[in-house]
Amino acid sequence: QVQLVESGGGLVQPGGSLRLSCTVSGGTVSRYTVGWFRQAPGKEREFVGALRRLGANTYHYADSVKGRFTISRDNAKNTVYLQMNNLNPEDTALYYCAADAQSILSVVRLETGYRYWGQGTQVTVAS
Repeated sequence: QVQLVESGGGLVQPGGSLRLSCTVSGGTVSRYTVGWFRQAPGKEREFVGALRRLGANTYHYADSVKGRFTISRDNAKNTVYLQMNNLNPEDTALYYCAADAQSILSVVRLETGYRYWGQGTQVTVAS
């Protein structure tokens, strides 16, 4: 059974940075497309970014985070990271990672494209 555990959330001031981790157990991370989503209070969960599995190996980002957020993968640690720079209060949300064996471009930005989900880690951007 594939399980995902996020970590690295916390409170940060505007303009600051955080790095979230998504550690995969029960599977090899490079064989999965891993996506990041977030949900702010009172809002629907939205796509943040994704790294498609090996064979496709492409990166995808929401327009709202492009240029500020970067996804990377450490195969040795079976972990995918979300580096978040120049954070602003609008980035405050519960951040989730998700994984699926698919690498279908048309669903990489959709929640329905992912079978496995982590429990989420809170990111709060405030002064």
